[in-house]
Amino acid sequence: MCPGSFDPVTNGHLDIVGRASRLFDEVIIGVLINQSKTGLFTIEERLDILREATAPYDNVRVASFHGLLVDFCKAQGAAVVVKGLRAVSDFDYELQMAQMNIGLSGVETLFMPTNPLYSFLSSSLVKDVVKWGGDASAYVPDFVGERLVARLKQD
Repeated sequence: MCPGSFDPVTNGHLDIVGRASRLFDEVIIGVLINQSKTGLFTIEERLDILREATAPYDNVRVASFHGLLVDFCKAQGAAVVVKGLRAVSDFDYELQMAQMNIGLSGVETLFMPTNPLYSFLSSSLVKDVVKWGGDASAYVPDFVGERLVARLKQD
């Protein structure tokens, strides 16, 4: 299970998914439905974008969820959560989540160090770059960049 909001998916996310797809028979990308936040892209749009971005991987599927990640993992038959770590600050937060998840349900967490090319990258940074007219094409798939530009020009 690779969970997140993916608003939008970045090349850093896709690097983790691709690496996880080589380790596991099946990888599920779980898109969190957070009703207290309004994303740039709707849940349906994020699911479509992720399906297109992960099309090269025949063992990756995409689904949305709300509530506890461990409940979604159990419903999907996923025993491992895969999380990318960019920095020590990510580890502090993610370790607490991993410990809670194993305590709640026995779901393990595998931490993968992010490729150094993407160690600074976040969806929020990509949105800010595009919002202010910058070129984020090195950080997202081409079609995602095009959708970002189109969406942010509407605002």
